[in-house]
Amino acid sequence: MGKVYVIGTCDTKGAELRYAQEVINAAGADAVLVDVGTLGEDAGADIRAREVAQFHPEGAAAVLGQTDRGTAVSAMAKALTTFLTSRGDIGAVLGLGGTGNTALVTEAMRALPIGLPKLMVSTVASGNVAPYVGPNDITMMYSVVDVAGLNAISRKVIGNAANAAAGMARNPIPASSNDRPGIGMTMFGVTTACVTQVREILGKTHEIYVFHATGVGGQSMEKLADSGLLQGVIDVTTTEVPDLLVGGVFPATMDRFGAIIRTGLPYIGSVGAVDMVNFGARETVPVPFQDRRLHVHNAQVTLMRTTPEENSRIGAFIVERLNRMQGPVRFLLPLQGVSAIDAAGQPFHDPDADAALFTAIRDGWRDAENRRLVEVDAHINSPEFAAALVANFHDIHD
Repeated sequence: MGKVYVIGTCDTKGAELRYAQEVINAAGADAVLVDVGTLGEDAGADIRAREVAQFHPEGAAAVLGQTDRGTAVSAMAKALTTFLTSRGDIGAVLGLGGTGNTALVTEAMRALPIGLPKLMVSTVASGNVAPYVGPNDITMMYSVVDVAGLNAISRKVIGNAANAAAGMARNPIPASSNDRPGIGMTMFGVTTACVTQVREILGKTHEIYVFHATGVGGQSMEKLADSGLLQGVIDVTTTEVPDLLVGGVFPATMDRFGAIIRTGLPYIGSVGAVDMVNFGARETVPVPFQDRRLHVHNAQVTLMRTTPEENSRIGAFIVERLNRMQGPVRFLLPLQGVSAIDAAGQPFHDPDADAALFTAIRDGWRDAENRRLVEVDAHINSPEFAAALVANFHDIHD
């Protein structure tokens, strides 16, 4: 059984943090109190703030004694991230605090693997928690009253959170003997036919996790890869890259493909749905794009066709990252169209734009024994292309 790391600023939240520690210990788990106060004072925690601060790449001085609180909190978050990821005995993490401590602790939580319990009791947990959670399994629990002293309400809320953390640490979910190798796949509505065909074949021998390519979907897939929970990736739909580079509402981050570079996982990729940039309802399309080729996908989603110039940038972005992958890689180009609406007679059919994409990838490609660029004279949703994905999957997995 791992330990429950209770984290907060002991100089201002000491009573609440110690109460959580007592409840966890009473529940039969071992609680470790970690102080992340930025003043460096010894508040009697099991792990003092100065000890955590020393994990900052530039040492404790980069964290403690800063005159600007924001700078100090950001530096302590970096130190806490390195500290937590260096520990091998964590069964769960419980954080308590307001805006500053929520930002600090959840930044470190996001670096921990999927499946490791993470619970944050916060004054901001009833609002938009996306910046704190991201593509991670962080549980946000609203504190109701401020974390500013123990009272009848805060004891209940903090006590419930402490018991939850203790329960998760004491009862880890074991791997099942029925678990099959996990494969991550990215999908969009306009590549569903392709993904469905591949799933029907590979789903007989593998567990297929499909991620909707809406920005956080790609991040979630890569988080699982970083967490060691995938045995490979079939990244059919890289549409989040156009949104990042052109300004759509479903953007990737600059770390797109980073997990594959870091882990060396077997990677099958393609350019599904890079013919489009995503916006909301028609009236939300930014003024500079109003005269572009637009397609109303539904009442809440409007698509914009990418141009040859944009596709050259998209291709260059993707291939630069492919060239850094050290694991087995197969990247497939569907020469007859990259989405359901990029085909002859469809609204986004544009051979010149597709040609610019393919040329950028070909020109930037660096040959290596582990990487192969595969051109398929078929549409991305055709049976021929799905079969090529499966064949290349077996080529690097079997």
